[in-house]
Amino acid sequence: MQLTEKQKRNLELQAIEVRQSIIDMLEDAGSGHTAGSLDMADIFTALYFHVAKHDPKNPEWPERDRIILSNGHIVPVRYATMAHAGYFPIQELKTLRTFGSRLQGHPERTHLPGLETTSGPLGSGLSQAAGMAYAAKMDKRNHHIFCLMSDGEMQAGNIWEAAMFAHAHALDNLIGIVDRNYIQINGRTEDVMPIEPFAEKWESFGWRVIEINGHRMDAIVEACEAAKAHTGSPVVIIAHTIPGKGVPEIEFDHEWHGKAPSQEQQDRWLKDLRTLKGKMSASHYE
Repeated sequence: MQLTEKQKRNLELQAIEVRQSIIDMLEDAGSGHTAGSLDMADIFTALYFHVAKHDPKNPEWPERDRIILSNGHIVPVRYATMAHAGYFPIQELKTLRTFGSRLQGHPERTHLPGLETTSGPLGSGLSQAAGMAYAAKMDKRNHHIFCLMSDGEMQAGNIWEAAMFAHAHALDNLIGIVDRNYIQINGRTEDVMPIEPFAEKWESFGWRVIEINGHRMDAIVEACEAAKAHTGSPVVIIAHTIPGKGVPEIEFDHEWHGKAPSQEQQDRWLKDLRTLKGKMSASHYE
């Protein structure tokens, strides 16, 4: 089912709020990963506010969809989205990366209800997700496992071992979503270790491939719904994104992969996002 204009607008406005929270929490922490967190705000918003089956009041609900974050360094976007979805108070975002906080720099499964895995080593998330998908098949459970991954970690061999496993067992309850933003910590992916032809690689491993603009809400939702309806093989959604999306002065800049904003940058960026949100809200009533 396609998004209505109202649903699409509400999701877009929610994604702006998520980006605002990401900027706030990263500046408060003084460290963290900005570019990837910002560019995945649209996808996480779509998952938590429209696509995935979940219940913030019952995080262990057996029939929930599982959302696995493989590239754990972009966890600020997950924390921000979960807070806005009602898993914990938004004010707690200010504790990011502080000693004793539930919100560590990489997600800790036992610290925060709603986290499915502890992630850190790049390339391991798809194996964890494939194991969950296989177990769900064995238990005849009717839920999906979404595995969020970065394009940089496609350079890890573990990803492709998991891809072979998922194809061998026809895990059509497994949906991979790759943040194809073309950057990693020390440059562009195609300069560091080229991964193209990317879609063809996944197809050769027996996966159905869907490519989208990762900032179009309608495209994100339609791709996820198509993936959920697909049978016979796992699906990967290659989401083409802009690192640092929402903050024009840092977009496409790999230097912001692992850098937090200063207070002056925070003020400027939040002002720009408030202006954008105001324009979008006003246009709704024109």
